[in-house]
Amino acid sequence: MPIRLNLYAEEQALELQRRRDPVKRAILVGVVLVAAMLSWSSTLVFKQMGARSDVGSVDKTINSKTNDFAKVTNDEKRLADEKARLHALDILTTNRFLNGNLLDVLQRTVVEKVQVSRLKVNQTYILTEEVKPSKDDEENGAPKRAGKPATVTEKISLSLNATDTSPNGEAATRFQNALSAAPYFQKILAKTNGFRLTSIGAPQVDGSGQAFTTFTLEANLPDKTR
Repeated sequence: MPIRLNLYAEEQALELQRRRDPVKRAILVGVVLVAAMLSWSSTLVFKQMGARSDVGSVDKTINSKTNDFAKVTNDEKRLADEKARLHALDILTTNRFLNGNLLDVLQRTVVEKVQVSRLKVNQTYILTEEVKPSKDDEENGAPKRAGKPATVTEKISLSLNATDTSPNGEAATRFQNALSAAPYFQKILAKTNGFRLTSIGAPQVDGSGQAFTTFTLEANLPDKTR
């Protein structure tokens, strides 16, 4: 039987040993792990970029909704202000003092021996400035103060100068009572504050020999604040 000799057996054994070297295996495993880590890191980066894009889109949506909310809030405030002004104008229109009504009542309230010579209507309007709300003053310990809108107080007074040609001057009192009892004046004047006889002059005689006295009646309407 022939004998076969493998002259390269030793070299093949060394080559096989080199292939089975644990350091190379570790390096190969490390390379694979690093590649896997890089791949996973790249995936995370792309996910992060996508998340940032989503966050940016959500932020834009939130900002858009916030701007819309602020606009709606401002519009509601303006609408409330306009409604308040319209309401105030409506009150002023329906409750304002009209000189025409006053003159109509005076021409219907006639007392014999009394002649009105002068009518004076004094209307005064006092403006109260707006008080803006204040924030809490923590340093001084002052509480928050609520705001108040501007107001206007209306003050109206009436003054009548007339002559009384009655013998004893009693017509002035009758005229005073007639005015105070008129439904129009009972409505606009305070119940406890009708016409007042503020002055009465000394008896006089005109060119025709008629004796007369002059007198003045005054009344104040209740103050109205709008």
